[in-house]
Amino acid sequence: MKKKAMFYKRLDDDKVHCYLCPHNCLIKEGDLGKCSVRLNEEGSLFSTNYGQVTALSLDPIEKKPLKFFKPNSKILSVGSFGCNLTCSFCQNYSIAQFTDYHSHSQQVSVRELSDTVFNTSDNIGVAFTYNEPSIWYEYVFESAKLIKERDKNKSVVLVTNGFISEEPLKELLPFVDAMNIDLKAFSNEYYENICGGRINPVLKSIEIAAKECHVEVTTLLVTGENDNLEEIEDLSKFLGSIDRDIPLHLARYFPMYKMDNPPTNIDLMYEAKEIASKHLNNVVLGNV
Repeated sequence: MKKKAMFYKRLDDDKVHCYLCPHNCLIKEGDLGKCSVRLNEEGSLFSTNYGQVTALSLDPIEKKPLKFFKPNSKILSVGSFGCNLTCSFCQNYSIAQFTDYHSHSQQVSVRELSDTVFNTSDNIGVAFTYNEPSIWYEYVFESAKLIKERDKNKSVVLVTNGFISEEPLKELLPFVDAMNIDLKAFSNEYYENICGGRINPVLKSIEIAAKECHVEVTTLLVTGENDNLEEIEDLSKFLGSIDRDIPLHLARYFPMYKMDNPPTNIDLMYEAKEIASKHLNNVVLGNV
């Protein structure tokens, strides 16, 4: 379903400037942005995956992963398709990196999703996950707002890469209780070469979000790429400068999608945890 997009400006010659994320795409008429789901149609920008659900499941909150937010609870998890990064190791590449999913997704209205959240037993709320939540921003925003209007105690969670512009992030945050933000590495070169993005907007997202809601951070340690201990210390120092209580999940990498580097060395994982724990109070190992 198409939906008029937020956060864009119309330019001359039916071009548009999308500023939802830091790519700041200039999109010609008939073309898509880098996320492949935001379409310029006659000088207006549309979200093409509005309400298009590819995955819906009741998950343990720890699976997000959120270890220190309402532990031992379950949350309804929902995702669409598309992403604004192109990580070579993408764990959910089958929906995040491919956009021809209209025939394989189910249309779910904002009201229907909200009703499902409230009608699902043993459920604390909704987590927008599996693909990048900002890529179907309009649907996420409207759904989160409606759920909070119906019951402010229902939890809204984002599992995100943090590659979003400040204005849309700040507009969404009043309806968000918790976020897990992927900090892919502490190197802009890594972001550019492996993820197709930039690090500074992600660091800014972490700073902004940590003041408004519960934030946990995940870093996947990819063998030979971002698994050096000096970088891990710099990353943990940065998080500690914001708040030592921000939990850091150091996740073990396994070959996936386009990347076939060997799995992360287990001993290095434990060394990384020890180093990060000098600057952070809660460091968790994942996939070990």
